[in-house]
Parts: sequence; C-alpha cells; structure tokens
Amino acid sequence: MKKPNRLLILILTIGVFSILNTEMGVIGLLPSIAEHFGISIAQAGLTVSVFAIAIAVSGPITPLLLSGMDRKKVMLVVLGLFIVGNVLLIFIANFTWLLVVRVVLGLVHPIYCSMAFTAAAASVSREEAPRAVSKVFIGVSAGMVAGVPIASFIDHLISYEAAMAFFALVSALVFAATWIAFPAMPVREKQSYGTQLSVLKLPLIWISICAVVLLNASIFGVYSYISDYLGRVTQMQPGTISLTLFVFGAANIIGNLVTGKLLTYNARKWVTAFPLALIAVYAALFFLGGFALPMILITFVWGILAGGIMSNINQYLISSAAPEAPEFANGLFIASCNIGTTIGSAVGGLLIAGLGIQYVVGVGAAALVIGVVVITRRNFMYGPGLRLAEE
Repeated sequence: MKKPNRLLILILTIGVFSILNTEMGVIGLLPSIAEHFGISIAQAGLTVSVFAIAIAVSGPITPLLLSGMDRKKVMLVVLGLFIVGNVLLIFIANFTWLLVVRVVLGLVHPIYCSMAFTAAAASVSREEAPRAVSKVFIGVSAGMVAGVPIASFIDHLISYEAAMAFFALVSALVFAATWIAFPAMPVREKQSYGTQLSVLKLPLIWISICAVVLLNASIFGVYSYISDYLGRVTQMQPGTISLTLFVFGAANIIGNLVTGKLLTYNARKWVTAFPLALIAVYAALFFLGGFALPMILITFVWGILAGGIMSNINQYLISSAAPEAPEFANGLFIASCNIGTTIGSAVGGLLIAGLGIQYVVGVGAAALVIGVVVITRRNFMYGPGLRLAEE
C-alpha cells in the first residue's frame, strides 16, 4: 500500500465529508427542526451542542482505545452506525430521542476521522503522506461548509425528512465503497498511551486548547444560528439564504488555499491578526445585518476567515504545542474544537432567548476579545520563533 491509492483517498475524503455533513448539516435545518418538534430555535440549537459535547468527550479517548484494531473494520462499524442513526432521525417524532441519537453518533465521530487521516498516510510513502492527509482534510472542510447549504436547500425544496435521508444516503455510499474497495488495514504497532498522555503536563498545550475553544466558540456561537439570522434580521427568502450559505462554503475553500503559506512564513503575525479581523467582520455583520447585498459580501469575507483559515490555525495551535504526540494532539484538536462549538452554540442560544437573534454576534465578539488575550499569552510562552511544528 505504498503506491498512491487515489481511489482509497477519495473514499476517505467522501467518508469524512459524510461524517462532518451529519454533524454540521443540521445548522441549516434549525428553523425546520424548531417547527417540526414545536420547540424554540434556541432549543433546536441543542442538536448542534449535544453532538459537539459527545465529540469533545470521546475525541481524545476512543481513537487511542481502538488504535490496535483493523482500521477497515472499525470504519465500517462507524459508518454503519451513521447509516442507522440517520435513518432513525427521519422517523423520530420526539425531540429528546433525536438528541439521544445525535449523542451516540457524536461519540463515534472522532474514531472515523482519526482513522481516516491515519489510513490516508499509511496508503502512500512517507514522503507523500502529508499530501494524502491534506486531501482527506478537504472532506472535513466540505462537510463543515457544504453540508449546511446542501441540507438547507433539500429542506426548503423537499422536506426536513429528505435532508435527513441525504445524510444517510452519503454514509451508505461510503460504506459500500469501503466494503468493496478497501484492503484490510491491520495495525502493525500500537502506540503507547503513556507517552502521548504525558503532553498534558505541558502548560503550552492547555493554553493552546483554551485558544482553540475560544476561536471555535466565536464562529459557531454565531454560525449555528445564521439561517435564522438571515431569515429574521436580513429578511432573506429561503432560496437566498441557501445561496448565501453556499457563498460561505465557497469562501471556506479559498481560505484553505491561502492559509498554508500564511502560517508557514509568519505564523505569529497571522495567528494574532485573525481574531482582530474577525471582530471587524462581526461589527459589520451587526450594523449591516438588515441589508441583503452587504450581508452576502460580509458572509463571503467571514467564510474566508471562519472556514479554511480558522481550521488551519486551530490545528496549528494544538499540533505545534505537542509535536511529539501527533495522534493524541489530533484527538485534542477535535475535542477542543467541539468544546468551543458547544459553548458557542449554547451561549448563542441563551443570548437569543434573552435579547433576540440580532444580538447573537455578541457571543462571537466576546469570545474573540478573550481569545486575543489568550493568544498573546501563548505567543509569549512559545517565544519569538513561533513557526509551524513541521518545520
């Protein structure tokens, strides 16, 4: 398996997309979920929060516990659970049971993503591994940014149930492709738990985790409710909302394309400048939120910052703090991001319930202000030579 296997990497990329699509796609369905179950939009936001909590709990643990098993078998089990879970979500009529299913899927989410990156690296030579992993990471970005507008579009065009069926269909296609095309993937060497857990003794890893939590909270405290914001504040029609979400997704891809060079040559500068730029975007979003055309332009800039750039910065913050334990660092990265998503979406829901949807941008701005302080402290701890760990 040392020759480039494009089919395997493609399947892994689509597989990661299917997992992230199930996680993030419901953001575009929150208004319909609220209507379908007769609950408030803040309560509907729990579908995002509980999934993220489950990932945060299992992220650092389950990939390590299962690291000695055949990766193909483990990934098939996870994909099977996602198929069954998404089919159940089509027919569930009780909101509590919907949350239970979301929790179960969230607990197994990190297993597939972690093993997908490992399998991609193992499928090629050592020199080609970073490129293979980067291709699979496209699935993460696509699931986070494309899943929302696709689900929103299907919801408005057909129904809420059809959007849930789309989640199940993608997972079923990946399951079939994995079953047919993947070779067995037994693990040759099981990693030591103690060695990787020892990075938790480092102060730098904890302040990096805090920074990632704050940055992710700043995005998803607002983005979790963007469909409702565009509908009620900007007064957009459903079709225009879907188009705006697609603009956000396209901007994410642009962000992914430019971030590598920015972090490689002057990481400190761009890591520090990112939250400041995002604060300016949120100020524009608050004051111009009632105007459709400016909102589309603001969403485009927001997408560049919030998608590709933030994801890469978050990964950089964790990986550069623990380069000696890359797999465990990847688990911490997943967990930290989802803790941030949980906190952001929960606080956003509370703010909406207390003040109204137009003030939800305050969650993002507040998290960013604290984030600037934490990142400044991290820069000081790391020293003047702040650069990518791979260098």
